[in-house]
Amino acid sequence: MASLTTRIDHALRPNGTVFHGWWLVLAAAGIQFLSGLLFMHSVGAYVVALQREFGWSSTLVSAAFALTRAESGLLGPLQGYLVDRFGPRLVLRVGLALFAGGFLLFAATDSVLLFYVSWALIAAGSSLGGFATLTVAIVHWFDRHRAKAVAVSQLGFSIGGLCVPVVFLSLELFGWRWTAAISAAAVALVGLPLVQPIHHRPSAKGEVPDGASAMQPSSLRPRLPPRRDLTTAEAVRTPAFWLISGGHALALLTVSATMAHLVTHLTRSLALSLFEAGLVVSLMTACQMIGQLIGGWLGDRYDKRMLCVGCMLAHGAGFGCLALGAGGDAGAYGHAGAYSYVMVVAFALLHGLGWGVRGPLMVALRADYFGAASFGTIMGYSSLVAAVGMMSGALFAGAMADFTGDFVLAFALLGAASALGAVLFAAAKRPARALS
Repeated sequence: MASLTTRIDHALRPNGTVFHGWWLVLAAAGIQFLSGLLFMHSVGAYVVALQREFGWSSTLVSAAFALTRAESGLLGPLQGYLVDRFGPRLVLRVGLALFAGGFLLFAATDSVLLFYVSWALIAAGSSLGGFATLTVAIVHWFDRHRAKAVAVSQLGFSIGGLCVPVVFLSLELFGWRWTAAISAAAVALVGLPLVQPIHHRPSAKGEVPDGASAMQPSSLRPRLPPRRDLTTAEAVRTPAFWLISGGHALALLTVSATMAHLVTHLTRSLALSLFEAGLVVSLMTACQMIGQLIGGWLGDRYDKRMLCVGCMLAHGAGFGCLALGAGGDAGAYGHAGAYSYVMVVAFALLHGLGWGVRGPLMVALRADYFGAASFGTIMGYSSLVAAVGMMSGALFAGAMADFTGDFVLAFALLGAASALGAVLFAAAKRPARALS
């Protein structure tokens, strides 16, 4: 215990004071909390409110969600270049301003066109002012503790998911227009000040990565390999870039299908009540948060590539359980039995933990393989490939459900795709980087 306490103290306070990088991580977690709470985890509630008021079809609002994911993916390369060129602070401020402005426009929505335009602004703002931009700074500030730092920052997004009932309550009390306006105010008054502690590189604060000084014992200093960082052109020519991007895309197939269709599957095919479905989502989110912490710790100690293989197998096994749960003693639209409950809980545990552990590894693995110098641009191009999975998963599962009558076959196929993703990660060997 004493040794663990000592290691934690050295990580947080390598020179006797709290390393500024950890303040940056907390600010990043706060910004991602706003994104998760106000938009990504609240989309479904807004969809219900819009359909009630305007009578819009599920296809119309689902297409808007798919287009926002496509926009975020297409924005990736440009976003990465802008962050590498101008630093994360400027990009974050512009993104958060767009995020707030999109909510204000959304609050005034009275037509399909205005709805699409406002959601496009919200999506662009949450992307520019969110995860991808923040991780560029974290990659520069941390080396030895990189996976842990990314994991802590991503906890903000998960905690936002746990706090979503606050948004639901606001929708009930004040309506969706006032809730959108309040969200705009929260982004402006809370999000923008959180940008202040975020700097592109530790040299801006007179620091070095991980905060370790030359006076510290060598065992406490980060183990920085003397290797040259790859340029974007060099990175995209490596097999590892495409294997990691492809594996990430296959993982996001399951993530997007879960976000769009899990509650529908649980309430229709397995006949769970809405409250029971909510408990499953809460269990999955709690497992995701635990997984993020585990992934941050494991990623700094063990082979990140093989950890990703295990996570993909967990995704696949989880979706297999979800599909099999509808084939036991729970008939379609019938009463869910004990077998179904067990399989659904197994899904929440496996998929939630796999999702959580894998999250910080996606950033840390790329940084280890390609270096930090052009990380933003490299991450942007990789996210363009990965976004295909985020766009396709929900659309594929929905189309299969329309064709077959339920989500069972769709979820089984998505589980098989995750197994293929495990193969891609296993083949993603570290590229050679010449010594500097």
